[in-house]
Amino acid sequence: MLRIRACEDIKECERLWNKAWPQECIFDLWPVRQCFVSCFKRKPYFLVAQDGEKIEGLLALSWIEEEQYYGQFPGETWQAKTWLEQNKIPTSSFELMTELLESVPGPVHLRYLAGESLLHKGYPLAVDEVGFLFFPGKYGFSFQEYMQQFSGKSRKKLARELQGLERFGVSYRYDHIADIDLLVQMNLNAFGDFSYFKDRRFLASFEKLVGWLKQNGMLRITTLLLGDSVAAIDMGAVWRGMYTVMAGATNPNFPGVAKMINFHHIDRACRQKYAYVDFLCGDFGWKKRFHLSSRPLFEINRLAEKNIEKVRTRGHGQIREH
Repeated sequence: MLRIRACEDIKECERLWNKAWPQECIFDLWPVRQCFVSCFKRKPYFLVAQDGEKIEGLLALSWIEEEQYYGQFPGETWQAKTWLEQNKIPTSSFELMTELLESVPGPVHLRYLAGESLLHKGYPLAVDEVGFLFFPGKYGFSFQEYMQQFSGKSRKKLARELQGLERFGVSYRYDHIADIDLLVQMNLNAFGDFSYFKDRRFLASFEKLVGWLKQNGMLRITTLLLGDSVAAIDMGAVWRGMYTVMAGATNPNFPGVAKMINFHHIDRACRQKYAYVDFLCGDFGWKKRFHLSSRPLFEINRLAEKNIEKVRTRGHGQIREH
């Protein structure tokens, strides 16, 4: 008999996650999510559909207290919305996915959902944001072939911009851990209250993530120097040949330097023969122009459909059977 039960014990949630959650990208790894758990201190609320010992579906949520809704586990928020991408609802059927969502005892807002995991035939999904990726194999792992995607006029313009920076003298350093502090400060200087790092919980989580990635040989820090000045820093991770650029900052004294470091990522991906580079969501005016492949991510926003009082009065370990 199939039953849906709730789990709020973090150790049991970890077991369910590792057993049922697809391991397809860096954000699918429990230790990555765990970096945010202890800093944000959200209450987990997993809904699991089981037939005996077999897990047929999993909806991994956290209760976001200050906003009064359920979001994707672990509930790390920036500007009241979660940040981690490639979220999923692993289920064996569309009907079960719908039933899991109906079983949530309060408002729910899920962001950055990977479309292929949703079995969403007929479900009213909305595009949340669009992610952008570079696939070096598409160009035979040749940066020169990739550059041919630009028109001759665009290539000349880009060359002039980059030559203007090259006159300072270009060099790179890699995996210099002290540059993380500089990245954070540069990001705060540039974005102020709109920086992820303005929230102390997010900053502490990010530092934990950096430590875990370094310990497991996945961390990639790329620092671009122009002369003696740090012009740009990016932090990312490589897992199973997939490179994800997670955070970055640029020096305002060098306009256009973001193009230089992004071209460097693409060139390096070709040389290292990565499966892809994930530049995450948000265009910022350059990703489409760089001929990156787009990937829509979806959201399910049901903030007005549930009575909030259900959350306050729900019983521990809710069970539904059919």
